[in-house]
Amino acid sequence: MTDAKKPLIILTGPTAVGKTAISIELAKKVGGEIISADSMQVYKRMDVGSAKIRPEEMQGIPHHMVDILEPEEEFNVVLFQKYVKECMKGIYERGRIPLLVGGTGFYIQSILYDIDFTDNEENTVYRRELEALAEERGNAFLHEMLEKVDKRAAEAIHENNVKRVIRALEFHMLTGEKISEHNEEQREKKSAYLSRYFVLNDLRSLLYEKIDERVDKMLRDGLVEEVECLKKEGCTGNMVSMQGLGYKEILSYLAGEIDLERAVYLIKRDTRHFAKRQLTWFRREKDVIWINKNEFAYDGEAILNYMLMKCEEIRKHV
Repeated sequence: MTDAKKPLIILTGPTAVGKTAISIELAKKVGGEIISADSMQVYKRMDVGSAKIRPEEMQGIPHHMVDILEPEEEFNVVLFQKYVKECMKGIYERGRIPLLVGGTGFYIQSILYDIDFTDNEENTVYRRELEALAEERGNAFLHEMLEKVDKRAAEAIHENNVKRVIRALEFHMLTGEKISEHNEEQREKKSAYLSRYFVLNDLRSLLYEKIDERVDKMLRDGLVEEVECLKKEGCTGNMVSMQGLGYKEILSYLAGEIDLERAVYLIKRDTRHFAKRQLTWFRREKDVIWINKNEFAYDGEAILNYMLMKCEEIRKHV
């Protein structure tokens, strides 16, 4: 590698759009290693609900940031950035290209623009207070608190995404600034890498169909049994890991709060809402290369060739 900006390829897009298959083929062609930009796949034994790639699907491509934490451990963007930078260091030393693949926009942003979190040390006391408030007064109460200090952030974050609502309130408390404005400023920063930022997308109706199919497959593959095992291990709804889509709803079902039909309905509905918010996030990002699958007639090879053409300059720097 030269002393110039190091190469980085990002492949993101809404959940269930088909990032995994294309990322494997792209990694093979460019001599890459894949780093998961997903907030759930870091957890061990949480395979079905996170749609985690199986070892046999990796086709020999190294995958990082998968199965690195126990379900009871906390995970956040600061830790993500720290671990990913360590992964990237090793990838560059091996003369290969990192492919950051996943749908968590803020995590991707933290790497792409090398966001400095040192001025925003975490205040665990305040966070615990907010978590307790959510427990006592409910998610909507916390979301209303955010609406009062940062209306735009409240519009962008669903009230059930307690982790992000708390993060936004915590940011405001620590800095006196709005996280929505902070995110806009970060988007104006230049990439810290020689990067290509691909967003894979599909027609909304087809995307929603794929989401419903994926949830049905998760049920067939044993999502309920997976959550049952985690519950027996002592995992509860208060844990960061168990607040993920699919897990919190099945926990509610196992607790007798809702029936299975309702749980499945909520998972599908909230996953569709999540995909919509992901797309809203990516539309605000700059320098992204949109890949609308329908414009390539759903031809995987044509999509791959287009991406390789866009990555030519990057490949010269390896």
